[in-house]
Amino acid sequence: MKTIEYYMSLPYRLEILPDPDESGYVARYPDLPGCLTVGDSMESVAKNAEDAKKEWIAAAIEGGVAIAEPVNMEGYSGQFKLRIPKSLHRRLAEHSKEEGVSMNQYCVYLLSKNDALEKV
Repeated sequence: MKTIEYYMSLPYRLEILPDPDESGYVARYPDLPGCLTVGDSMESVAKNAEDAKKEWIAAAIEGGVAIAEPVNMEGYSGQFKLRIPKSLHRRLAEHSKEEGVSMNQYCVYLLSKNDALEKV
């Protein structure tokens, strides 16, 4: 039987998002359904998330609930090639310049923002 220590040592992905309603942060582990917590600062939400993960795993073991292991990230390089219309390329380049960041950073920001909105 796998122990709490075993599961705590696994690299579960932690998502931390701003909570505009409470002026703090919400943290969750996507691979552990229902495992989430809040905090007033990034530091407090990260600590609370670790505590919540441990309690979630302990309750799952005690209740005989199957615990998923983290999704394997092998095979994902973090890069992909994308062809876009020239007009969109120009607008993205202009917006990234206005923000004072590279176009790559700006596009990562837009993709992350949209991905986070889809999960809420």
